[in-house]
Amino acid sequence: MKAVRFHEYGDAGVLGYEEVERPVPGPGQVLVRVAATSFNPVDVALRAGLMQQTMPLTLPHTPGIDLAGTVAEVGPEVSGWNPGERVVAFLPLIAPGAAAEYVVAPANVLAAAPKTIDLVDAAALPTVGLTAWQALFEDAGLTAGRSILINGAGGAVGGYAVQLARAAGAEVTATASPRSADRVRRYGAADVIDYTRTPVTEAARRQFDVVLNLVPTTPGELARLARLVADDGVLVSATTPAVAHAAPGLRTAQTLVRADAAQLAELVARVDAGELHVHVADRRPLRELPEVHALAEQGRLPGKTVIVPEP
Repeated sequence: MKAVRFHEYGDAGVLGYEEVERPVPGPGQVLVRVAATSFNPVDVALRAGLMQQTMPLTLPHTPGIDLAGTVAEVGPEVSGWNPGERVVAFLPLIAPGAAAEYVVAPANVLAAAPKTIDLVDAAALPTVGLTAWQALFEDAGLTAGRSILINGAGGAVGGYAVQLARAAGAEVTATASPRSADRVRRYGAADVIDYTRTPVTEAARRQFDVVLNLVPTTPGELARLARLVADDGVLVSATTPAVAHAAPGLRTAQTLVRADAAQLAELVARVDAGELHVHVADRRPLRELPEVHALAEQGRLPGKTVIVPEP
């Protein structure tokens, strides 16, 4: 089968499109024929070796933590899944990923794929959808009637965060560029701040029960965002580490997304009910994944990009 792998840490040039042996599922595992994976910023950090102290990879490594595909084979000790079933998953970060024609996945991270959208597009849901869900409802404890500022609402996580927050009955203010502002409004943001014209800390002119930060920020920038948090509110960041040090004395949380098949199934149910929209900016063939990584590092990736193995 074909896969994209890297044999050493480095820039996008270490990624190669290769012929590799098809994996075999072990106990508790399922072999999935990949319909698509998607690019996530953490893919760059893993490939560059920035996380090797805490998350060492076995090289060569196949990236791709999002999975949408069809069950091809089930391993021993697996129940509940059968060949031919369509599935989605957030794969373990350090395991061989889905930038390949086939991938082995732990059976307990799988959820049935949405029925109302293309299976390829479903690869844009798991990682970012789970990040939004866990940031809003586990880390922020968002409930109806609360106000929330979502900084970075035009991004992949942000789009889901706006929709989920609005569905929960929250009052949503969002930051977005002109390119994504209309989409963010359609998702339910009552107010959209154009951060390309005015810094959010100046444009907001109020405080919020929850400030959710989804963009890379310096500790100083995060400290300024913290001033927008109301008394008894919370600052949640899914990007900047050590958020507590940037906002001493304030209730803070750092979102570290984890696989949760039940939560993913809930997201899928909302997609099928027409309550959660999946946005895909681009589809690229698997052999072009090195170029996708390079574009991302240059800040030129147009948005959520799914990666499709070629027939």
